[in-house]
Amino acid sequence: MQVRSIAPGERGLVRLMLETPLVARGEDRFVLRSFSPVTTVGGGVVLDPLPLVPGPRLRHRRLQAGQAPAGRLAAWAVEAGLAGVPVSALAVRLGVLPGGVTAVIAAAGESVVTCGESLVARATVTATVGRLTEVLRRHHSEHPLDPGMSLQALRAAAGDRTAPPPAVVDCVLEAGRQGRVWEWEGGVVRLAGWRPALDAQAEATMGELLRRLAAARWQVPTVAELEREFAGRPLHPLLAHLARQEMIEQVDQERYADRGALESFRAALEAGLQELGRATPAELRDRFGLTRKFLIPLLEWADRRGITRRDGDARTLARLTAQTGGS
Repeated sequence: MQVRSIAPGERGLVRLMLETPLVARGEDRFVLRSFSPVTTVGGGVVLDPLPLVPGPRLRHRRLQAGQAPAGRLAAWAVEAGLAGVPVSALAVRLGVLPGGVTAVIAAAGESVVTCGESLVARATVTATVGRLTEVLRRHHSEHPLDPGMSLQALRAAAGDRTAPPPAVVDCVLEAGRQGRVWEWEGGVVRLAGWRPALDAQAEATMGELLRRLAAARWQVPTVAELEREFAGRPLHPLLAHLARQEMIEQVDQERYADRGALESFRAALEAGLQELGRATPAELRDRFGLTRKFLIPLLEWADRRGITRRDGDARTLARLTAQTGGS
C-alpha cells in the first residue's frame, strides 16, 4: 500500500487507528502528541467519526475540511450503497445538534432518498432499479410463459453481498413502480406491459394438450403420463399457464383436468348422491364406470371443493349434510 507523508505545514486526509475507543463527534478538533518525548505532532478536524469498516480507501473518499454537512452526508450515502446511512447516528456523525439533522437532510436535496430510518443516495436507487430491470428481463426471456417473477425473489436480488434493510428494498421497488418500469399483482412482478407469450411450438403443444385432456374426460392422466406423451416439450409451464387462464383446473399435485369434464363430473356426482343419499367409492365406481385410479382423485377434488363431505368411506352432498345438521 502506498503511503504519503504529510510534511510540516501541509494538510491531508488520514484515518486514525486508535488503541482504545474515543468519544468524538463530527467537526471536533483534536491534537496529536507523541508519548516520549511528549511532542505535538499535529492537529486536525474530525470529518467522520463513524467510517464504514470495511470501507472505501481514504483517497477515494469525497471528504474535505470545511465541507458543508449536507455535502458530507451526500458523500456518505454514496459510500454506503444500499446499506444506507442510519438517520439515528447523523447528529453525532455530522457534529450538529439533533434538532438540526432535518435541515441537513433537506439541504442535501435530491441527492438522497429517505427510506425508513436510512438515507440512500438517489443514484444508488436508480442504479439498482436498472440492475433489477435486467434481472426481470432475463427471467421473462427464460420463462416466457410465467406471469412474472416472484416479488420475494426480486427483493432477494436487490442485495449484492449483504441484505439491505427491508425499507431500502421497498424504496427501490416503489421507485421502479412509480417510474412505470415494472408492475406487480399479488406476489408476482413483471416489466410494465409485459405479458406471457407463446411461440409457434408452444401454441401447437397447448392445443394438443387441451384436446388430450378434453378427450380424457374423467379418466384424468397424471402429469408423469403426460410427460411421456409430450417428451421434449414445455409441459409444466404450459399446464401452469393454462390453469392461470382457467382453461384447465388442477385436480391435485399430480393431475390437471379439462374444466368442462370436471363440471360434468360434478353434475353427475350431485345427481347420484341426490338419488343415493350416501355412496361408497365402490358404488360410485359402478355407477360411473370408472376404476379407483380415476375415481378417487375426482372424489377427493370434490371434497376439497366443498361439493361432497366424507363420512367414513362414504360420500354425501355437503349442502344436504349442512341442511340436515341445521334442522
